[in-house]
Amino acid sequence: MFNAYDSPILFNIVAIIVAYLLGSIPSSVWIGRIFYGIDIREHGSGNAGTTNTFRVMGVKAGIPVLIFDVFKGWAAVKLIYFSNYYIPQSGDYVNIELLLGLAALIGHIFPVYVGFKGGKGVATLLGIVVAIHPYSALISAVIFIILLLSTRYVSLSSMLAGFSFPILIIVIFKTTTISLIIFSLIIAVLLLFTHQRNIERLFAKEESKANLKIKKKKKTSALLV
Repeated sequence: MFNAYDSPILFNIVAIIVAYLLGSIPSSVWIGRIFYGIDIREHGSGNAGTTNTFRVMGVKAGIPVLIFDVFKGWAAVKLIYFSNYYIPQSGDYVNIELLLGLAALIGHIFPVYVGFKGGKGVATLLGIVVAIHPYSALISAVIFIILLLSTRYVSLSSMLAGFSFPILIIVIFKTTTISLIIFSLIIAVLLLFTHQRNIERLFAKEESKANLKIKKKKKTSALLV
C-alpha cells in the first residue's frame, strides 16, 4: 500500500495521473478496429463513446464498451484505496474521490492513446457515480435503461438520467457534502454542454436511434481459383 502518511501530495499526483491514463483507454476505438475494421470516430456522430458504439456497431459491441467505460470510472475513484491517509466518507476523502473521477473523465474525453479525441463520458460518469454514491447511481441507471428501451435515444436517456442525479443527491438522500452537491450539478450542466448537437437533432427529429439488435461481423469470402 502506498505510504500516504509520508507523502499524501505525491500520492495525489500519482493517483491522478493513473486515473487519467485509465480513463483514456479507448474501448470503443480498439473494439472497432480489432473486431470490425473501422474507426468508430469516422462513423455516426464521430464520438468514441458508448452511444455511438451502439448506433454504429450494435449491441454486441455496445455492451462491452458500456461495461468497460463504467468500470474505468469506478476503478479510477477506487484508487483512493491505495492510500491510508484519508478517513473514509470524510470531506477530504470525497474530494479526492471526485478529483480522481474527474481525471478519468478528462481522460475519456481527451484520451492520450488515440490523439485526444474521445467520447462524451456518460458511461464513465456513471462509473464514477457508482463508486461515490452507489444508490443514486443505481436509480439513475434504471431511469436510463427504461428510457433507452422505450425511446432508443441514448442521448436523451443519458441526459435525463444525469439530471436525476442531483435531484436524488439533494432531495432524496439529502447529502450535506458540498463538493458532492456541486459535482452532481456540474454533471447536469456538463451533459447539456456535451450533448448540444444531440439536442438540436432531437428537436429537429433527426437524432439517430440506438441499434439494439446484435450486428454480425461481415465475413470476407475467399476467392475461388
